[in-house]
Amino acid sequence: MKYTREERQEIGRRIYEHELTCQQAAEEYGIHIHTAKRYLWFYRDTNGLQPQRARMSAERIAKAKATPSAPEDISGYESMTKEELIRELVLAKINEARAKKGYEVKGVGVEKEYIVYDSRNTK
Repeated sequence: MKYTREERQEIGRRIYEHELTCQQAAEEYGIHIHTAKRYLWFYRDTNGLQPQRARMSAERIAKAKATPSAPEDISGYESMTKEELIRELVLAKINEARAKKGYEVKGVGVEKEYIVYDSRNTK
């Protein structure tokens, strides 16, 4: 289906202003996802706008800030041995590095699950 210049601009605007994702626009307008991205670029370039980074949803931000195994207050740390404190510190550093890369890990062994904060490829 062909869209007029104004329709392409409107689709690009909706994507740029985060009313829709490229995937949602592709489904709603019956176009390929790459076409939706091109409409976004067309809108952005026509209006002289800067590229925007993908915004994280409130749910993803809450997950990123959560520290699953850390005690809520300092009294939990006071009762730990030196080895346990070191282990908690190492786990905190690992979780911080993972958060910077955009993912976290829940569970261990076979139950391990990787939760990605953003769908963009990090390579």
